[in-house]
Amino acid sequence: MQRIIILITIIMATQISSPAQTSSSTPQVRLDDFIEEGWSQTETNNAKVVIDFVQHLMNDHDFDYIERTFGSHPYVQHNQSMIDGIPGVLEAVQGVVKRSPDYSYDVKRIIASGDYVVFHTHVTLKAKHRGNDRKGLIISDTWRVKEGRIVEHWDAIQPVQGFFRFYAWLTGGKVRNSNGLF
Repeated sequence: MQRIIILITIIMATQISSPAQTSSSTPQVRLDDFIEEGWSQTETNNAKVVIDFVQHLMNDHDFDYIERTFGSHPYVQHNQSMIDGIPGVLEAVQGVVKRSPDYSYDVKRIIASGDYVVFHTHVTLKAKHRGNDRKGLIISDTWRVKEGRIVEHWDAIQPVQGFFRFYAWLTGGKVRNSNGLF
């Protein structure tokens, strides 16, 4: 996964974007934009925890905050290209941000069900690609939240552009944990 993101970052940096449908403002994830009437208080609270995590990590790139707030408890990672725990998340995202400082995570949908929170997102590496649904990646992330703490994570990543779809299919990654995909 990390190799794929790094190579996609390099390749995307050389792409010319269409000026249509772009926005350079950093996405903000706000609970009020996604909350559903049917959510229980637990589901709402779980969504708040994940929103806080995502906004600080993926959009604000406030890695110290993530380490302080989320780094002291177990976090099982099912993306096998990342090591377990918050250090694995930080390593992956810091690497992407180092190469693509405008990396952002635009949440399109949030689903909360019991202990699970799912985000459906559009990820871009350049500010000029924000809002352009022909650039970047579609990512569905699922987190399990227990007693107000994120304890487990799964993801599914789909490159948007045809070349990147083919590239993602061709490339593999190093398995860095033994947790299994499911």
